Amino acid sequence: MPAAPRISFEFFPPQSLEASFRLWDTVRALAPLNPGFVSVTYGAGGTTRKLTHDAVATIHKNYGLNVAAHLTCVDASREETMEIVDSYAKAGVTEIVALRGDPPKGQGSFSAHPDGFQNSAELVAAIAETGKFHIRVGAYPDPHPEAKGAGNDVTWLKHKIDAGANSAITQFFFEADTFFRFRDDCAKAGIDAPIIPGILPIENWNGVRKFAARCGAYIPTWVDEKFAAADAAGNAEQVATDMAVELCDSLISGGVEDLHFYTLNKPHLTRGICETLGVKAESNIAEVA
Repeated sequence: MPAAPRISFEFFPPQSLEASFRLWDTVRALAPLNPGFVSVTYGAGGTTRKLTHDAVATIHKNYGLNVAAHLTCVDASREETMEIVDSYAKAGVTEIVALRGDPPKGQGSFSAHPDGFQNSAELVAAIAETGKFHIRVGAYPDPHPEAKGAGNDVTWLKHKIDAGANSAITQFFFEADTFFRFRDDCAKAGIDAPIIPGILPIENWNGVRKFAARCGAYIPTWVDEKFAAADAAGNAEQVATDMAVELCDSLISGGVEDLHFYTLNKPHLTRGICETLGVKAESNIAEVA
């Protein structure tokens, strides 16, 4: 039996009191699995910038977890962005997930701030110059909706790695071969930095289906059919768990050692999947402050 994978989790910052309770419940449920790192997202257009900073600082301080803060190029000057980078360094954060970011709501496409970074590679280069962070970036096994032709996603990942990124986390996908093809293409392009598969446990298929369509993730027919049958049988959670475990097993058999889970601040499925893969809770983590 293959060794249990190294794991990491993504959270998003709360925008209400109820969401705050959900985030901290999620952190408490998943922290005992001893993730290598956890990340905290930005909202579209940088709308949760302060919330993200506060969540990162709190998780780092109170739970002792290695937190990677998301940072984007959207709606901020270079000076403002680097002030955020400096504030993370002062808070003891040593990892950043550097992304171009989604445009603000109602804006169809990304438009760089007049005094801001033009793309994620420029952002990576500026963060790398500080010498204070492990830099992670996004990667797209299925073509990004804005990709200009075949191979563009590999080319852009190479730009980001060459600019100073240390590793990449992929958008979610549904079949292991999608990741393996991308990994092989990256190796042929000279990318030797670690590429961590992003796994999305499916809590709500209709919601995930819409999200997949927006971000360009290919939906195989068999996935649609499985969830249609699961809805009829009333066992969607079991199907989602089995499907995620099977995907992770295939990835691990293909040499993958690290998995990054998009938790959506709902820990139940993610924890069950991790434990099925042999990741065991080490202790009951309590807040240290």
